[in-house]
Amino acid sequence: MKKLNEDLLDIGGRKFRSRFILGSGKFSLEMTRTVIENGGVEMATLAVRRANAGGMENILDYMPHGVTLLPNTSGARDAGEAVRIAELARELGCGDFVKVEIIRDSKYLLPDNTETAKAVGLLKARDFVVMPYMMPDLSAARDMEDAGADAIMPLGAPIGSNKGLLTREFIKILVEEIDLPIIVDAGIGRPSQACEAMEIGAAAIMANTAIATSGDPAAMSKSFKMAIEAGRLAYLSGTGRVLEHRAEASSPLTGFLEDR
Repeated sequence: MKKLNEDLLDIGGRKFRSRFILGSGKFSLEMTRTVIENGGVEMATLAVRRANAGGMENILDYMPHGVTLLPNTSGARDAGEAVRIAELARELGCGDFVKVEIIRDSKYLLPDNTETAKAVGLLKARDFVVMPYMMPDLSAARDMEDAGADAIMPLGAPIGSNKGLLTREFIKILVEEIDLPIIVDAGIGRPSQACEAMEIGAAAIMANTAIATSGDPAAMSKSFKMAIEAGRLAYLSGTGRVLEHRAEASSPLTGFLEDR
């Protein structure tokens, strides 16, 4: 079995020790650095509108050295808009990684899988490392894989809801059938839920609201780090079997009360 320090996450040819990706959208700029450092985060999202080069409040100034930037295409309603946002992010110095986020549904904020798959192909043709946020649907995930996605990011529950791993069984299907890192993104509300997602084979977890709305974001970030590591180690170890309709003693029931 791999040790945790040998178990690296490979996305687009870049290797990461941490499997905790921070969504930075709900943090103050000052808190962003603290949460990243407490969580051991090596990749963090940012909205292009917060990377306003030359402005007074530029999130790039608050990102610790060495953190891989993952600009998202938040606000895009179709593939074309997503491409334009990604190209702007690259021009601003955010690098070649991009999280494709295309949402036309303003009530439930559910991603548009069809437009997202189109965007994956367009962005790969422009040499981006593409990580699409999507509804956990196997057919759509296959389309994104075929289009060149470097990872697949299914939601666990509606974004910002903190409801947890509502799509658990669908994510398990993606883990089993898609030969790419499956990163659970959106809806994870507690470290225990992040741990559960890792136990079923998720490659990484993205979290934002659960940490930003907690009483102590810095401590909660550390808690997520530890939970994700525990879940990954459990997955690598192989969790124990489950017995149906019977029990089994964990200690011997005979031989220890013999007459002397």
